[in-house]
Amino acid sequence: MSDTQQEKAQWFVVQTMSGQENRVKQSIERRRDQEDVADLVLEVVIPTEKVSERRQGRRVTSERKLYPGYILMKACLFEADGQPNHRAWYFIRETQGIIGFVGGERPVPLSAHEVEEMLTQCRANEEGSKPKVQFQIGESVTIRDGAFENFEGVIENVDADRGKLRVSVTIFGRSTPVEVEYWQVERA
Repeated sequence: MSDTQQEKAQWFVVQTMSGQENRVKQSIERRRDQEDVADLVLEVVIPTEKVSERRQGRRVTSERKLYPGYILMKACLFEADGQPNHRAWYFIRETQGIIGFVGGERPVPLSAHEVEEMLTQCRANEEGSKPKVQFQIGESVTIRDGAFENFEGVIENVDADRGKLRVSVTIFGRSTPVEVEYWQVERA
């Protein structure tokens, strides 16, 4: 791919059928080489984040789509004169599972700032998982794992960055703060 193609390429948001994001991405990547449009469709990204939750007493980490029903695509959709590049346009529009571009028949590319913000968010989420359930101060919870299993308490502090809670539980008739991870508790 030439440097000029890389410079002409812009990021667009493409709407897909719900739940079909992965299938659309795989289809585009497979067809891109078969139909010789690798110089026009450069990259496809599904923005995701890792989330952790507790299922059947175990901590489970999974991926959740940040924008369900949408993918990001770096493509040379327009010629230098502003006219649509028909090869790229029809290749994308004819991909099974794609509804269309955000912006309609004349999609507006994302700004460099918007793209950088989204990609940075995805990279940050790759490094560590974020709890699926969010808690609030004053909420009642039951500890389901660890030394204080089956104790009930009230949340005193929420550390969302670390995924930890300080829960006030009653031990021997006294209120005691205990630090637990999100996945160790469930709402009472």
